[in-house]
Amino acid sequence: MNVISTYKYARISAFKAREVTREIQGLPVSAALDLLAFTPRKAAALISKTLKSAIANAENNNNLRAEALVVREAVVGEGPTLKRFTPKARGSAGPIRKRTAHIRIIVTDEIAIETRETRKPAARKKTGAPKSKASPKTAAPAETEAPPAPEPAAETKITESPEAAAPESSAAGTANPEKGGE
Repeated sequence: MNVISTYKYARISAFKAREVTREIQGLPVSAALDLLAFTPRKAAALISKTLKSAIANAENNNNLRAEALVVREAVVGEGPTLKRFTPKARGSAGPIRKRTAHIRIIVTDEIAIETRETRKPAARKKTGAPKSKASPKTAAPAETEAPPAPEPAAETKITESPEAAAPESSAAGTANPEKGGE
C-alpha cells in the first residue's frame, strides 16, 4: 500500500532539494533516515521531516510496520516564488527570487527491500558498458605499440652496416666518434 506525505511551500530551492531526494529513492526507510541524518544540507532536514511524517501516516492510518517500508518515490516540485527587490547603483533595483518547493514522499510495503550495496553493482554495470566500448579503442593503441617493436630491429640492421662494423673492428671505443667526424 502506498502512503503519501507532502511538505508544501518549503523555503528551499527545488533544485537544491532534488539533490538529496535522488539519494533516498528505493532505500528502506531506516537506511534513508540514517542517510539524511548525516547529510549536511538544509534540504536533508526538511526531507527527513517529511519522511518521518510518511512513516507515521503508514503506522497510524494504515497499520503498516515501519521495518517493511521502502521509499518508493521522492519528488520535489517547484512552488511559488516570492519576488523581492534590493537596491542597486544609480537608483535601480535588482530582483531577488525566494524560491519555494513542494516535497512529496511516497512509501510502500509492496517493494522488496533493497540496500545501497545491492544497487551499486547495477550502477557499475551501466558504467561498464562505455568501458567495453572504450576497450576497442584501447586495442587500437596496442596495435600501434606493435610497430615500434620492429623499429629497434631496424636499428640493429643499421649497426650491422659496413660503416658501423669498422668501429667494432677497432680496439678503442673512442675511435667511433672520430670516424663519424670524417
